[in-house]
Amino acid sequence: MPKDIQLAKYAGFCYGVKRAVETVKKLKYENPDKNVFVLGELIHNTQVIDELEKLGIKTLTEIPEHGEGICVIRSHGESPQVIEKIKQAGFEPVDLTCPDVKKVQQKAIELAKEDYFVVIVGKSEHPEVIAIRANAELWSDNVVVAASVDQLKEFEADIKNHKRVGVVVQTTQRISTLNSIVEYLTSIAKEIHIANTICQSTSMRQKEARELAGESDLVIVAGSKKSANTTHLAEILKDITQTIHIEKDDELDNYRDLIAKAERISVTAGASTPQNIIENVIKKLRKEI
Repeated sequence: MPKDIQLAKYAGFCYGVKRAVETVKKLKYENPDKNVFVLGELIHNTQVIDELEKLGIKTLTEIPEHGEGICVIRSHGESPQVIEKIKQAGFEPVDLTCPDVKKVQQKAIELAKEDYFVVIVGKSEHPEVIAIRANAELWSDNVVVAASVDQLKEFEADIKNHKRVGVVVQTTQRISTLNSIVEYLTSIAKEIHIANTICQSTSMRQKEARELAGESDLVIVAGSKKSANTTHLAEILKDITQTIHIEKDDELDNYRDLIAKAERISVTAGASTPQNIIENVIKKLRKEI
């Protein structure tokens, strides 16, 4: 039976997510008669989205031709073109882009303006990366996204021709992914400017989780399967010890044997995981002992 359950200090909402959730609720509270929309899911967590829906805060999957009320730009950010489209539809935009994400956008713009070949380390389909890319592409055609060395190899000839390469990183990326890409670029580029834009919250969360994993028989990662930082966390820890990634406490029932065999269990959670979900996981684990 497990004897020791430890909760990571850096688990749950990061600053950017907390700010976004609290501000959206406040906007609705202060504007009860106005429509309050969010373009895309505010955060990657179904429970939070359901809670916002109950408060009358609706999620838009696309911008309508005509709209009325407030339209929130979520913490992942948006392209200038999308923000303009929100205004043209008749909405009042409220920009809740995470300050760390804003820094990546600004760095990518700066490198594009200075004629660097811009490499964005991240997943091309992720909303944060889509927005970073769109901002940089306003200033340069030489902007690419890669989540691995293999993906970047497609652009090897262009990089060699350009000579100067600027690198920025999706805020929730793994440091090992950045390191492998930088190592590859060093072999083909004449000049490299690297901006390690992985946010501090992500770095600290990953560092602490690695340390806990090294001392644990089992690590439980709580959070949405759609959340990039949560899935990266689970991927990192799977290389160190037995790791399970769950969205809610009821999924622990599927791992009763693993839990029973573990003497030391650590629990961590992604940046978009609400506190009550983490607490429920801990409570259920304690009942299993």
